[in-house]
Amino acid sequence: MKLRMDINAAEPGIYKAMAVADTQLKQFELDAKLQELIRIRVSQINGCGYCIDYHTQDAITLGETPQRLFALAAWWETPFFTEEEQAILKLAEEVTRISEHGVSDQTYENALKLLGKQKLAQVIFVTVTINSWNRIAISMHMVAGQD
Repeated sequence: MKLRMDINAAEPGIYKAMAVADTQLKQFELDAKLQELIRIRVSQINGCGYCIDYHTQDAITLGETPQRLFALAAWWETPFFTEEEQAILKLAEEVTRISEHGVSDQTYENALKLLGKQKLAQVIFVTVTINSWNRIAISMHMVAGQD
């Protein structure tokens, strides 16, 4: 696969806008390691190899374990994720696949109960932001390992 275009060179305003979102994410109460799990899982769903590579490295740097990273694609089938993490991953998956069935009341209510309004809102915004990055990277054919 060959990079189609350097979108940042073509329109620097795009990366500037995304950088504002990324800066806001760093201010969130939501744990940085958990944010990386969201980014990786969403990128797996969207098939964004560039973002999977990038955020897996970030997660490892933050102390995430290889076992949990290997199991992330089937998190619901493992004992490695807490009840809160499972609720977050389920919500992130439904937001990512929103055109299929929306976000179910059960998923929303469970996440609200476990996270509260602020962290629930933060999970949604992390999910929306990585979905945007995935769409940029996939559209441009950005290649993992080539920054």
